[in-house]
Amino acid sequence: MIRHFLRTLPIACRLLATSLILVMLVIPVARLLLSYNLREAVNTAFNERLESLLNVVLAGIEYDRQSDTLALNQRLGDARFDQVFSGWYWQISDDASRVLTSRSLWDQRLPLTASTQLHFSTILGPNGETLRKLERDIRLPRLPVTLHVAVAADLSEVDAELTRFEQLLWLSLVTLGILLLLGIWWQLHWGLEPLRRIRTNLQAVERGDCERLDTDLSEELDNLATTINTVLERDRQMMSRARTAAGNLAHAIKTPVSVMMTTIQQLPAGQRDVMASELKRLNDAVRHHLARASAAGPVVLRPRVTLSVALEPVFNGISRLAERQNIAFQKPTIPPLQLQIDAQDLQEIVGNLLKNALRWAESRVVIDIQNDAGNLQLGIMDDGPGMSAQRRKEALQRGSRLDEQRSGSGLGLAIVSELVQLYGGQLQLKPSPIGGLLATVSLPCLAAES
Repeated sequence: MIRHFLRTLPIACRLLATSLILVMLVIPVARLLLSYNLREAVNTAFNERLESLLNVVLAGIEYDRQSDTLALNQRLGDARFDQVFSGWYWQISDDASRVLTSRSLWDQRLPLTASTQLHFSTILGPNGETLRKLERDIRLPRLPVTLHVAVAADLSEVDAELTRFEQLLWLSLVTLGILLLLGIWWQLHWGLEPLRRIRTNLQAVERGDCERLDTDLSEELDNLATTINTVLERDRQMMSRARTAAGNLAHAIKTPVSVMMTTIQQLPAGQRDVMASELKRLNDAVRHHLARASAAGPVVLRPRVTLSVALEPVFNGISRLAERQNIAFQKPTIPPLQLQIDAQDLQEIVGNLLKNALRWAESRVVIDIQNDAGNLQLGIMDDGPGMSAQRRKEALQRGSRLDEQRSGSGLGLAIVSELVQLYGGQLQLKPSPIGGLLATVSLPCLAAES
């Protein structure tokens, strides 16, 4: 299930998700590297400052042989060495009782370690603060003992600055990550805009608003749109050739069947009835399958059809036919609707239903066309004998004949049913309010014509 979800995830979401993962991985790593490098740089600078202070202390040490005391003949240039327990200290001592300290140490002493080289260490100060200590042992020319010299400074200020920098670094990196994600989102939005245009074009083709995709795209997608247009055009040509071939085949078969129907009249009665029955079955089957072939095809490639324009020739023909049969028929008020249906198929649906109504009507045929919540509702009724529930069910079956004395092949209602289903509609047969049969058709319509 998760695999299916990932496979169907939109491209923009995939790219944005991978960018988010990369940002979440890169920012902590960048923070660690920057923090480490800064800490190293600050510690190095702090150590170099301690080393400079130690050199100043070493250069200023004097020994008075008469008083057997040590002295420091220059100041270190930092007032904190004169403030009690300020965290900045220096100390000079030997293995005996000679000790010289900064005023900041007051009566406290720094722990010392004997070392002839520079030696860094971290210790606790007089107030429990953490100190960085640098010490070294030296010998003065007139002093026979070794002197231990140390300089120490409080690390709290350095740690506070590093903590503040890391907070600012986190804030900066998070802000940078957000800006990067916004930039990536804008890049994806702009970069995928041609794909959205293709999707919009395809939806327009599906609705029947246009027949081709716009090829004013980037080089990569232009080839794709051109290929799709080629496929669409090939499908239209195949549909057109299929309809033409179905019509040609119908005409080609009609004449031989008519000749055979005439010829069998010369046969003996028994053989004539058998041959006539088989030829009728052949004729009905051919007409049925040719009708289906002519109606078949992808609905999404159908253009928009204005209802009034498509049905006007049907109503004109039916009106003349009704007048010759002395049946009352009045053209209905056609609502301004558009449907995604082939005009020929729409005419086939309405024409077959009207012809069936005229065939069975006694004196009147009524047609009503309405727009019901986005669906075309078409009702055709007559005042004929009507049908029982069982006969209405049989009427929709291929080749069913309800009255052998009436003209027709019995395929009209079955063809209408298949065409209506092809376009996602419904066909129902009900008792008519005026005494005969009511045929209702529901078809989805695109929109009201503006």
